Amino acid sequence: MRCGFLFALALASLCSFASAQEATKFAVADGKLEFKAPAGWTKKTPKVRIIEVEYEVPAAKGDELAGRMTVMGAGGTVEANIDRWIGQFDQPGGGDSKDKAKIEKLKVGGQDVQWVDVAGTYKDNPAPFAGGKPVLRENYRMLAAIVQTKDAGNYFLKFYGPKATVTENEKAFRDLVDSMQVK
Repeated sequence: MRCGFLFALALASLCSFASAQEATKFAVADGKLEFKAPAGWTKKTPKVRIIEVEYEVPAAKGDELAGRMTVMGAGGTVEANIDRWIGQFDQPGGGDSKDKAKIEKLKVGGQDVQWVDVAGTYKDNPAPFAGGKPVLRENYRMLAAIVQTKDAGNYFLKFYGPKATVTENEKAFRDLVDSMQVK
């Protein structure tokens, strides 16, 4: 009888641990777009008001800083935003970041998505609209997706941080983008 009780207790503990490790749903665009954030990513209060959702992504072994994933709606053309993101990176030894960036067109949830992958020295501007001086962060990488919707406008999902952290979480971020449900 005692073995059965211990087994049931262990099973209940395992089930509660598994549910704590499940992805977390979040919505943007007044609920028109829904995504699933990976287990282990921590939802944060956005650093600036224009960001609707922000997550901290645990640092990979050896990285001092965590990654940051943000979601926001914004204006401007897709091309102008991609150019701006690429312009936030310098290449070691010179060279053009645009030549190093990878841009891919996808379809997710019936929507057009532009996928951007760029790495180098990131010009991190903690207060982008306050004219602050950027902090140069070597060996950084950004993965970003621009979701183009008819009803909700364009939505930007950006994940950046130390290169090892982003690389370790690349599949998780891609799964997040692929989880998009249009309501």
